Amino acid sequence: MHESLAITRLLNHLFGGLAAWAMHLVGVPANPATAINDTFALEVMVACVLIAFFLLVRLTLSVEKPNPVQQIAEMIHEFTFTQGEQVIGHGHERFQAFVTCVLLFILLNNFVGLFPHMVTPTSQPVVPLGIALLTFLYYNFHGLRVHGPIGYMKQFAGPVWWLVPLMFPVEIVSHLARVMSLTIRLYANMLASDLLTLICFSMIPILAPTVFLGLHFAVALVQAYVFMLLTMIYLSLAVSHEH
Repeated sequence: MHESLAITRLLNHLFGGLAAWAMHLVGVPANPATAINDTFALEVMVACVLIAFFLLVRLTLSVEKPNPVQQIAEMIHEFTFTQGEQVIGHGHERFQAFVTCVLLFILLNNFVGLFPHMVTPTSQPVVPLGIALLTFLYYNFHGLRVHGPIGYMKQFAGPVWWLVPLMFPVEIVSHLARVMSLTIRLYANMLASDLLTLICFSMIPILAPTVFLGLHFAVALVQAYVFMLLTMIYLSLAVSHEH
C-alpha cells in the first residue's frame, strides 16, 4: 500500500475531518484519515512556500541594500513585466500579479518531481485543470469588465453580421477548448517527463538518471513559461479594443 507523505498525514490529522465533510457535501465519500491526498498536500506546501517568499520579500524590502531574496523577486518581476508589455501591451500591469503567481505556482509544482519519492502535482490532471479553469474565468472576467457583456459578446460574432450564426458557436467552442488545451499540454508533458525519469531510474540507477533529471528541469521551465505566455495571450485578446 502506498505510504502517504508526512505533510499529507499532518494535513489529514489537522484538516481531514473538514475536508471529508466538504467532500460529502458534493456527494464524494471520503475517510477523514485519507481525505487529503499527496497531490493536494504538495500543492498546499507550494502555496505556503510562495506566501512565505512574498512575505519575506515585503518585510525585508530595501532600496539601498537589497538582499538575495529581493534580487530574485526583482528578476522575476522584471521578466513578467517585460513579457506582459510585449504580449498584452498597455495596461498589462493590472495582470502582472496573476500571471506571476501562475508562473511560479506551476514552476514549483513541476520542480517537486525532481525530489525522490515525490509525485509531480502537475502530472495529475486535476491540478492543470484547476489552474486552466481559473485562468479561463480570469481572462473572461476582465474581458467583460473592459467591454461590458454586449461588447465582449461582439468578439464572438465575427466580422460581418450574416456570419454570426456560424461564428458564435465556433468561438464559444474555441474558448472552451482552451481549458482542455491548457490542461492536456501541461499534464501530458509533465506525466511523460515523470515516466521517463522513473523508467530510467529503474533501469540505470547510477549516473544516467541525472541526465533525465536535467531534462525534467528543462521541461518544467518550458511548460511553466508556455502556460504563462498563453495566459497573457488570452488576456490580450480578451481586453484588446482592436478587433
